[in-house]
Amino acid sequence: MQGTMRPTAGALQQTVGCWHVPAGIPHAQQALRGRILPEELKQRCSATKPRAARQSAVTAAKLAEGKAGTPSRSLRQQPAAPQQQQQQQDSNELVALREAAKASLSSPAPAEWVDRFGSEPRKGADILVQCLEREGAFRVFAYPGGASMEIHQALTRSGIIRNILCRHEQGEIFAAEGYAKCTGDVGVCIATSGPGATNLVTGLADAMLDSVPLVAITGQVPRKMIGTDGFQETPIVEVTRQITKHNFLVMDLDDLPRIMKEAFYLARTGRPGPVLVDVPKDIQQQLAVPDWDTPMAISGYMSRLPAPPNPSQLAAVVRALKEAKRPTLYVGGGALDSSAELREFVRLTDIPVAQTLMGLGTFPEEDPLALQMLGMHGTVYANYAVNDSDLLLAFGVRFDDRVTGKLEAFASRARIVHIDIDPAEICKNKEAHIPICADLRASLIALNELLRRDPLPEGAFADWRAAIEAKKQEFPMTFPERDDVIIPQRAIQMLYEETNGEAIISTGVGQHQMWAAQWYQYNEPRRWVTSGGLGSMGFGLPSALGAAVAYDGTDGRPKKVVVDIDGDGSFLMNCQELATAAVEGLETKIMILNNQHLGMVVQSEDRFYKANRAHTYLGHRANEYHTTLDESHIFPDFVMMAKSCGVPGRRVIKPEELRGAIREMLDTPGPFLLDVMVPHVEHVLPMIPGGGSFKDIITKGDGRDEY
Repeated sequence: MQGTMRPTAGALQQTVGCWHVPAGIPHAQQALRGRILPEELKQRCSATKPRAARQSAVTAAKLAEGKAGTPSRSLRQQPAAPQQQQQQQDSNELVALREAAKASLSSPAPAEWVDRFGSEPRKGADILVQCLEREGAFRVFAYPGGASMEIHQALTRSGIIRNILCRHEQGEIFAAEGYAKCTGDVGVCIATSGPGATNLVTGLADAMLDSVPLVAITGQVPRKMIGTDGFQETPIVEVTRQITKHNFLVMDLDDLPRIMKEAFYLARTGRPGPVLVDVPKDIQQQLAVPDWDTPMAISGYMSRLPAPPNPSQLAAVVRALKEAKRPTLYVGGGALDSSAELREFVRLTDIPVAQTLMGLGTFPEEDPLALQMLGMHGTVYANYAVNDSDLLLAFGVRFDDRVTGKLEAFASRARIVHIDIDPAEICKNKEAHIPICADLRASLIALNELLRRDPLPEGAFADWRAAIEAKKQEFPMTFPERDDVIIPQRAIQMLYEETNGEAIISTGVGQHQMWAAQWYQYNEPRRWVTSGGLGSMGFGLPSALGAAVAYDGTDGRPKKVVVDIDGDGSFLMNCQELATAAVEGLETKIMILNNQHLGMVVQSEDRFYKANRAHTYLGHRANEYHTTLDESHIFPDFVMMAKSCGVPGRRVIKPEELRGAIREMLDTPGPFLLDVMVPHVEHVLPMIPGGGSFKDIITKGDGRDEY
């Protein structure tokens, strides 16, 4: 996905080409940007490569040392004199940016940070922990082991870092993701070598696909044992090379302060992503006096961060808007930190907005121009708008297959404007007619200024909005009303009502995830925490713990309600984190939509496999609850499981008891588990079958029908 920078007031030249650079965070205020040229983007459109094949080359190029080239600027025919002026302006700007980068690489310590060791030597583990302090990483998720215990000892010597002890390394990295997704800050997790490190792999892949800023620190066997197949040794750098933005193996203690600065900088800038730092045990034990002023050595990467948006390309976008009759906004996770600018853009243009699963909340879903989610389980009217549009404004998206379906049929009538911070995404899946590789926030600020100077005609797209409104009336979002069972969509709708739409919602992966996306309305960014690209079951509970840590009401942070809407299958994959919630006293509410099945797979079995059940029932085979309706046949007993960890819980089966049970969950201090029994025959609708197009959309039926 891509994203936006946080510009300083009135000075876009001081931004760093990243999604989120909170004020006061050191080492990330200015950056040297190399030009991502329009003609280069045009070449990518005609000769794209798979991301996996491209990744090693891109990573190597970004991290290589060297100067930015002096590019040509022309995409269109221009008069000679203006072209020379533009080239001279670009040349001057690059010189200024290089000078700014030199200052950035030095990155002085934050003024409020004090080295508690003074000029005395300290262990490498203490240096690492002090690096975390200097980066403002005051909450970490770490599980100790033989190769990382020195780091944990050092954590006990820090007076400002709190460790949340998750009960599994996968739980801790998902928690770090949850923390990062709901704050925009870098999440930090720490694990030991061998199995501890490999337990982080799924989380690293998840963070890579969802563009989550993350620093994962792993212990490693001592340097002299590397490559000897020592106890709990795995080559985690090699294992994770294709699923991290970058990774480091620390072989010299003097490099550690610089590497940690680089790791955080890489994680948060450009297109955010996970960075792994592997630290051998003898490095952790070695004594040294750190040089905090050692500059970062990533000028090559910094020189290749995208340039400010090209004015001529932005002018082309405005011209396209004026020529369009049926424009549609397609907004993704890369727009989360551009929410205010996007809302202003919509106010100036009155263009309807469809959001991806990762972009929910960027634009308020209660707004009349909101089309809610598009894609496989998106609304009919969102998919209709994209299908019939003549101009598709793709902001912060990557044309994922769950959105596009059949690529050649997706937005086939439209000119496409694609603004993305990652050059690898431009024209990767869908050719863009106006490709802009730039920071989205800076692009929207500039576009809004152009539109204020030269506004669109009043009521320009009134007929188009009326057509979409008619489609909303024809195909409203609905679910069946029953008084004998609890309908899962109604449970989520009721949760929305009881929380006034102000909760942070996390989910696992499955039907419950799609229902949570459809029926809990998101009106602010970063209130929706889910596993999108990888679709990792077991994500819900630990990510909710991370969100609860971020908004626990301590140390000046606000307190927010956090609810994990989960499925029984997904919840089981990391249910051990109930112990973490209890021991750490985290205000995490868990609402399990329990249908005793792997619901999304069951839905596909119903639709495409004549309802043949192939290992999708999760209860006791001899006594299926939905057949016997005997409460003793519900398996497992999640309420008893929660109580064994000291977490209060309740099961609800009758619809008339649901609202009171939700209220009890929300009003109970600390964690609470609510087990909501729902029918396994309910389907997530609408649905576009994989590889299908808008004409294949399904809007009716459930597991009681034959297909």
